[in-house]
Amino acid sequence: MIEDLKDRVNADVNLVRRGRFLSTTFLLEIGAAAWLITIADGKIVAVTRGPFVMPSWSFALRASEEEWTKFWSAKPQPGSHDLMALIKRRTLKAEGNLQIFMANLRYFKEALVKLRATGVAA
Repeated sequence: MIEDLKDRVNADVNLVRRGRFLSTTFLLEIGAAAWLITIADGKIVAVTRGPFVMPSWSFALRASEEEWTKFWSAKPQPGSHDLMALIKRRTLKAEGNLQIFMANLRYFKEALVKLRATGVAA
């Protein structure tokens, strides 16, 4: 499923335009599974599955598999519908250089929502 992120994000011209000044690599942890996602000029250029020996990333988003499943459901419940709601509930841990994450928050919200069954925000 995470492998689809590259195609889904890059197919959205408006989302790529929104992230045109964003180039970074971040870590996405889904339970015990880790993924490095590399973005260049708003396009996702690589989605690499771990395990990693010494991964290099600017920030990490970590949550249980159960929480990500709720987030990616077609109609997530309140509290599971948004990245900031997950952080507020302390089920999503954001760490590292959060300036990159916060400065491009809408991009990351819209990008990760692309993995929902509907592909759109709730």
